[in-house]
Amino acid sequence: MTTVRTERITFGSEGVELVGELRLPAVKGPRPAVALTGPFTGVKEQVVGTYAERLAQAGLVTLAFDHRGFGESGGRRQHEDSQGKLADLRAAVGVLTGRPEVDPARIGVVGICLGGGYAVRAAATDPRVNAVAGIAGAYNSPVRIARTMGIDTYRSAIGGFLDRYDEYVPAVAPDGGEAAMGGEEPYAYYGTARSASPHWRDEVTRGSLHSLMTFDALGAAELLAATPLLVVHGRTDAYCSPELARELHERKPGEKEIVWLDADQHIDLYDMEPYVTRAAQATADFLHRLRR
Repeated sequence: MTTVRTERITFGSEGVELVGELRLPAVKGPRPAVALTGPFTGVKEQVVGTYAERLAQAGLVTLAFDHRGFGESGGRRQHEDSQGKLADLRAAVGVLTGRPEVDPARIGVVGICLGGGYAVRAAATDPRVNAVAGIAGAYNSPVRIARTMGIDTYRSAIGGFLDRYDEYVPAVAPDGGEAAMGGEEPYAYYGTARSASPHWRDEVTRGSLHSLMTFDALGAAELLAATPLLVVHGRTDAYCSPELARELHERKPGEKEIVWLDADQHIDLYDMEPYVTRAAQATADFLHRLRR
């Protein structure tokens, strides 16, 4: 296992200061590198930190950071800003390209859960990104959501989020309480010691839900024709659709791989074995195969 040195860094994104952890493996020569983006409301000490450490131990330079509004970074507190998060990822890629430890021709983006969708969209619009991997990714499609809900119900829902845009709602809640991430499974992670971080907060704006329901990740599939894609997904996942993961893989032209894990829950890929090890190993192997 490679020794890893962690460096706390700050960097700017559209005038917002972001805080991150750059992990540098003790391996000679410029290395492939990845910027990581993670679950809804997540911070760098949680899921992205877990995968950043595993990938660094596998010889990759990794950058896990708090997106604007979350954790230690600046910006509007606890608000999901889709376009802002894409700008944050561009800034993170810029940090990696400027590091002497990094091979600028071998930079990828790795996204877990909601971050999977952001990673795909970021890779589709930034030619500096040479590969993208999604782990238990949320490949949101407003068209699919509206088709499932019915267009009138969809419009009513996003209208309600706009009406109460600045109000806060708990991120998770026990016993079926109102929450942005409803149900027992999100609470089993965020509401317990499993996700312990001094920088995570159990609240988010209602406007954040408007962002989630209008962000199109799946539509980026065809724009990834020149960018290798890895999809790692649980066969059973009640929160991030396996069907959308399969559709992303099918629609994406060019070089691509898909790995299915026999997990029982979405959050198994956050911190449970053997799923994290298998997902991280598949991702590291994929990124190390990037063309030099």
